[in-house]
Amino acid sequence: MPIQLLVVEDHLALLDVTVDVLAAQGYEVIGISSAEAIDELPAYFVADIAILDLNLPGEDGLSLARRLRQIQPRIGIIMVTARHTLAHKLAGYEHGADIYLTKPTQPEELCATVQALAQRLHHSGTLQPSAFALDTAAELLKTPLGDLALRTSEAVLLHALVLAPQRTLEIWQALEKLNKPIDEQGKAQLEVLVSRLRGKLLAHGAPANPIRPLRGRGYRLCMPLQVD
Repeated sequence: MPIQLLVVEDHLALLDVTVDVLAAQGYEVIGISSAEAIDELPAYFVADIAILDLNLPGEDGLSLARRLRQIQPRIGIIMVTARHTLAHKLAGYEHGADIYLTKPTQPEELCATVQALAQRLHHSGTLQPSAFALDTAAELLKTPLGDLALRTSEAVLLHALVLAPQRTLEIWQALEKLNKPIDEQGKAQLEVLVSRLRGKLLAHGAPANPIRPLRGRGYRLCMPLQVD
């Protein structure tokens, strides 16, 4: 299976060029222009390496790097940015960067960096997987008590929660992800889904209240979970 790369860059021309260059090297690449577009990624796509600009609209690259590291502790993170001072570089590493490159970056250097990091991650066995890991493509949750088969709606909801900022979804966002009507009927269906999923998680070793309701607002994921 080819290495999957995620490129986050708000300069659209540069984004297109970067995606094309990396795809030509045989990688599977998806490019997006903002951190907020993360939750629009297809469920099957789990990036091995993320290449991040830092000056993004909305949530910036530093915050995104920290969030990705929480979601996927073993992901490789390359920051490519015009911020070049020592303070900027130190902040990048503190927020989870494996490699920090300053713009302008030549395509050859970026490709060599990706290849070196991919090899290092492939050979590294130092990081241990989380007790709970979601395989979205297989709709399977790995738990301390064994594998738990999920319904499609349950896998979709967990995936959306783990990707969301602060692991929190408003009710309308959850309903939109589930392709349910944003009305009272949809809300009732969502409550049943969350209740059923919460019960499954608790039965498989999750901490108390793994999905916490936010009164009248939405739901927050309150358990350790990573995406495999």
